[in-house]
Amino acid sequence: MNISYKWLKRYIDTDLTPEEVSVALTSLGLEVGALEQIETIRGGLRGLVVGKVLTCVDHPNSDHLHITTVDLGNGEDPVQIVCGAPNVAAGQKVIVATIGTKLYDGDKEFVIKKGKMRGEESWGMICAEDEIGVGASHDGIIVLPEDAVVGTPAAEYYGIEDDYLIEVDLTPNRIDGASHYGVARDLKAWMQRNGRAGELSKPSVDAFATDKAEGAIPVEVENTEACPRYSGLTIRGVKVQESPKWLKDLLLAVGQHPINNIVDITNYMLLGLGQPMHCFDLAKVKGDKIVVKTVKEGTKFVTLDGVERTLTERDLMICNAEEPMCIGGVYGGLESGVTEATTDVFLESAYFHPTWIRKTARRFAINSDASFRFERGIDPNTTVYNLKLAAMLVKELAGGEICGDIVDVKSQEFPGFPVELKYDYVTGLIGKDIEHEVIKDIVKSLEMEVVAEDDEKLNLLVPTYRVDVRRPCDVVEDILRVYGYNNVEFNNSVKGTLSAKDSVDFADDLQELISNQLTAVGYREIMNNSLTAAAYYADCETYPEANCVHIMNPLSSDLNVMRQSLLFGGLESVARNINHKNPNMKLYEFGNVYHYNGDADQTEKALAPYTEQPMLGIWLSGNNHEESWAEPVRPVNVYDLKATLENVLTGMGVELDTLTLEQTEDDTLEPSLTYKNRGGKVIAVLGVVTDAQLKKADIDQPVFYAQVYWSAACKLAAKKDIKYYDLPKTLPVRRDLALLVDVSTTYADIRRVVESSEKKLLKSVSLFDVYESKKLEAGKKSYAISMIIQDDEKTLKDKQIDAIMQKIIKNLESQLGAKLR
Repeated sequence: MNISYKWLKRYIDTDLTPEEVSVALTSLGLEVGALEQIETIRGGLRGLVVGKVLTCVDHPNSDHLHITTVDLGNGEDPVQIVCGAPNVAAGQKVIVATIGTKLYDGDKEFVIKKGKMRGEESWGMICAEDEIGVGASHDGIIVLPEDAVVGTPAAEYYGIEDDYLIEVDLTPNRIDGASHYGVARDLKAWMQRNGRAGELSKPSVDAFATDKAEGAIPVEVENTEACPRYSGLTIRGVKVQESPKWLKDLLLAVGQHPINNIVDITNYMLLGLGQPMHCFDLAKVKGDKIVVKTVKEGTKFVTLDGVERTLTERDLMICNAEEPMCIGGVYGGLESGVTEATTDVFLESAYFHPTWIRKTARRFAINSDASFRFERGIDPNTTVYNLKLAAMLVKELAGGEICGDIVDVKSQEFPGFPVELKYDYVTGLIGKDIEHEVIKDIVKSLEMEVVAEDDEKLNLLVPTYRVDVRRPCDVVEDILRVYGYNNVEFNNSVKGTLSAKDSVDFADDLQELISNQLTAVGYREIMNNSLTAAAYYADCETYPEANCVHIMNPLSSDLNVMRQSLLFGGLESVARNINHKNPNMKLYEFGNVYHYNGDADQTEKALAPYTEQPMLGIWLSGNNHEESWAEPVRPVNVYDLKATLENVLTGMGVELDTLTLEQTEDDTLEPSLTYKNRGGKVIAVLGVVTDAQLKKADIDQPVFYAQVYWSAACKLAAKKDIKYYDLPKTLPVRRDLALLVDVSTTYADIRRVVESSEKKLLKSVSLFDVYESKKLEAGKKSYAISMIIQDDEKTLKDKQIDAIMQKIIKNLESQLGAKLR
């Protein structure tokens, strides 16, 4: 919100400098993002003075130039100026640009210098309106009235004053600060608290009066839910023309381009007092009647920007007797606005339901100044006051007659918001005991009415313009921002609430563990928006569009559903990296996915209509590492991703031998491999992203994707019983055997026999060599195995070790026909 310092002072009489105002507003919660000095006229007319032409003769070497002598009123001799204006003459009071003055032509700057024109010296320039920015005329120089005082600076003569633009960063809840008066109202509370003099004032409408009893047009409000209050007034005989300088200067100071006096008045009311208003040309109001209603679904309507829009039954329209003219509270129609030919107008000052306005504005992707305020909630109790003030301004600047009484259609009363505020609650929330009188003074300075009070509490009535203050905590927040956050001292005590959980959040701990694990092996975590495009789910059988959770008022077609899978957001990240010359990627993301289950009442075992499920997504693409002299690169493959996925599951504590791996149907992955537990529940899925999905994401290299169903995996991991053992007190003994067996014998057969031969002291068996050669007996091959034998409590003797080995060898010979080599 841009605030003009000069405009602000129209509502509050203060000696605070712009810098002090900025500091005060920031402390009040209306944070000032920037403070900028601005000039109504570029250059501020510096170096320009009122002069008097003493003599004027024709230039001897030109048929259009004149040589003048001009008194600048500085007590020095008159200066000679060569002037080409046809209307220059002796005795005139003129505006003179002295030597060194900077003038501007658009973005170009030029400096007035001493020079010669056709051989005659010139010590300045006599100016036209457009040359100094006070008008558009270039027919000749400016000729001032006789009473203009020679030597007066032009800035003083024209009343030019520098202004300051205060950029206030409004938070969504502070719509009451979206006007100059709203900011002044807050500033008054700060000044009262800090002992600074200053009075808040609002323009009086006591002089408002109707000029004619007849001539007004009627208003009907059919939809009172969307429009609880509609105020209007008819004014006839106006003259649409350029606004006066004071109004144009105020609007220009805050970046608003002046249009004409009528439209500028509505913008003045919007920015000055926070009331969005609309002005209709009565000549375009067919049937001389205003109707506030919704129209038939599918009705076409062309808005002020020339765009044809299709209306719905939930869009409030301001209509005449035959057709819609304006989208209520959002945007005007192309054919209803005020033009230079307008003579009769209807002024609208209304209160529209915030939810209706917000949904319509989002539906048509329109963010106007009016919708910004209406959808957050304006004061419904000031529509008539604002209408009176606007009508008085119209009469002052455009003439005309006010016809008939004000039409004020109100479907309900709008009382303030009652709040019971206990002093103990204030102390507990702020952490400081503030005097009761100080609290009362602050709430009164914020225009909250004290309805009743006692030693323990205040019963307040919060004004209707403070739509964000409905609860005691909201009032405390207001008290604290006026009292001053910096005035709450720190002390040596600590206040807190201790809580204990019955169990540790296992899933969160596992997420941190796996994040560290993946990051340690070169993966990078990404975070994508939970909102995505429904186009990803079109013609998708694995994730049907019918199961998408749709957004009622999406910001765009690219963000119109909640994601069913992490896959598509990750593909966008992959594509973005490829486009930025980073084709080698290892990515992972923890996030929730969302699913619409249809009507839960139609199922025997009722499901929630919507489900939300945590997932872990892993993406792999490009080469296995960046180019290096130490090791050649190779493209990654699905086995790299499988290894990563199994490491993740193992790191969580999931025992892989309890899972089954099978190929499943999935039109986003080909092939698609699924890990399931013994109960058939899916734990994880991995595969190669299909060409169709890669094409949607505009990716031209293979991408491998894995998805872990996080809750299911965590439940499986939680079942693992982790046992701890003391370290052995003895050293292990290793024995190796080289066995000659039939080629049909497998290592698994050998391991089974060895492990069954000694179950107590045998710690491990491993295969370290397989040998096949023509030198061996026909149909034979050689296995070399290693065995670790250990007693954790005492050192084994050779006799014990030999007995174990003899038993193992004997069983191998008898069961497998093995021979020692």
